[in-house]
Amino acid sequence: MNSQEKVLHCYDQVASDYAAQRWDELSHKHFDRLLLKEFAAVNKDKGPGADFGCGPGQTTKFLYDNGMQDITGIDLSPAMISTARELSPHIKYETGDLLDIAYPSGFLASAVAFYAIVHFNTDQVRKCFEEINRVLRTAGDFLFSFHAGEEIVHFDKAHDKEIDVDLFFFKSDDIIALLHETGFNIIDAIERRPYDEVEYASRRAYIWAQKK
Repeated sequence: MNSQEKVLHCYDQVASDYAAQRWDELSHKHFDRLLLKEFAAVNKDKGPGADFGCGPGQTTKFLYDNGMQDITGIDLSPAMISTARELSPHIKYETGDLLDIAYPSGFLASAVAFYAIVHFNTDQVRKCFEEINRVLRTAGDFLFSFHAGEEIVHFDKAHDKEIDVDLFFFKSDDIIALLHETGFNIIDAIERRPYDEVEYASRRAYIWAQKK
């Protein structure tokens, strides 16, 4: 199991290199842009939203630029948040823990978490979903993505930095079961093949859920 300390150390180490590599990634991801544009269109006027696991803020900025201007990017790593603030000083960013979200119950109108659960095991994913459900309003939308499959991949180096983290893949049906257990309805559940040469070679899963 990854401790939050291991994950924090990893992303604090690689923040600037990660941002340089990922900042423009959505320009190469047609499907992601379509999905995020629709999410922004549906949620832009509903109230505060959060982009959990925002990293350097590329997804947060895309949502902001598509009308979700009441959005906050949230990440465990202070270095990632510092980088995000440098790249998009007009957008709100703050540190936060998906397993212990600082917001009061019912505070958020919507939430996004692209690849934010990839370092969690199943028990941690359940806790994450419970926390997101708690901070969402009734009928609040939750859109997230992850690597589809069953393997666990270990990384001991990233961007030439020494790290020690595992990347967890999940079967979509298992994630859907966890969402039902934690108080969500499923709006859409979709998988796609990876984009050649711009992504890690894994199938990608996207789920749009809604708090009951």
